[in-house]
Amino acid sequence: MILSFLNLFAKGSIIRMMKTDSFLSGGSLVRMSDHNARITCMRLFPLNETSLVRSEIQREENVLVTSSCDHSIRLWWKGACHRCFRGHNGAVSTLSDKLLGAGGVKVFASGGEDGTVRLWSLSSSGKRGQQALKATLYGHQKPVSLMSVAGHKPSLLVTMSRDSKVRVWDTNTSSAVRSSCCVGMTSLPGAPVDMKCDEALLYIAAGSSVVVVDLRTMRKVNTVAICQPKLYSFAIMPSKSLICTGGFGKALLWDIRRSQEASKPKAVTELDGHIGSVTLLHMDPYKIVTGGLGDNFVNAWEIDTGKQTKSLLCNRPELGNTNIGCSAMAVNACRIATTSYGESQGLVSFRDFSGAVRPTSSKCNDDEQEADVWKFWGTQTYSDSDGSNE
Repeated sequence: MILSFLNLFAKGSIIRMMKTDSFLSGGSLVRMSDHNARITCMRLFPLNETSLVRSEIQREENVLVTSSCDHSIRLWWKGACHRCFRGHNGAVSTLSDKLLGAGGVKVFASGGEDGTVRLWSLSSSGKRGQQALKATLYGHQKPVSLMSVAGHKPSLLVTMSRDSKVRVWDTNTSSAVRSSCCVGMTSLPGAPVDMKCDEALLYIAAGSSVVVVDLRTMRKVNTVAICQPKLYSFAIMPSKSLICTGGFGKALLWDIRRSQEASKPKAVTELDGHIGSVTLLHMDPYKIVTGGLGDNFVNAWEIDTGKQTKSLLCNRPELGNTNIGCSAMAVNACRIATTSYGESQGLVSFRDFSGAVRPTSSKCNDDEQEADVWKFWGTQTYSDSDGSNE
């Protein structure tokens, strides 16, 4: 997995951290290895929500929080582990995507193989995070696999277990061990893939469909996507009323408004051409990026037209890694990082197209110098040497 655009990436129990600009000019790679089992989730949270802040300048920084199969959660800052949170009776499988609470002391949540949801304070002091555990929430019968914080009320935590049971918890309730703060429940068919909150609506990808649940009533509002035979990945861009689903050999783009009006949802665009399952998806206001373990390439598409604009090789065939595909990726504006792992070695590729410039082919006046800037999702392709780094 990759987090914070190649500054942080992990395989197994090892985290490696680099500052991209300094690394490309010969800087060092920091290796963090306090976990002794596979890392399952990584999140970045604001440093000013912890007790580590020592100056105003530091308030703009982030801390890294990781969960692991070694039953622990760790907080990292400046390449070192500053807190170790323990309480789960099994592997910790997921972390909340945001901090919970509005003002005051905020907490983050974790879900585990033991079926519990636990709330932790980032402001606790002490190397081992004593007094950090604020609550343990019981109710799920199977391991907790997904979490999302509600957009309309930041104290509400939505969790989903491996049996596709969904629970909503009001984390403002004050009690150390509780199940009474569960304020809503529902269940869905199919194995959970992903879920995202958009204000009071919850989009859940499970089995072969994406459904919308209103968190105020816990009722299913609509089915906005159906991808047979199954879904492998899911992303949403609420500002454009679009969602994208990854299937086998292709991704599908859906218009939420059209899906709500139709009796049976129909994709507006097929993003075709992948080999194997599309397990990796990125969406932003300009582009969609798709990839997967079965394909040596990640593809970029215009979000408004669905037109493919770039195909990027994510491994090095000359090194012997020819059929290992893309195992993780991170995209930030016109920069992209990908990882590929073979039996004997791994490869991290970083491309930065922010400085890619191609002069326009049209004639210019003598006193006028025109140029078009082509990002890696632009309408024309160009070689990786045009502003990219690997």
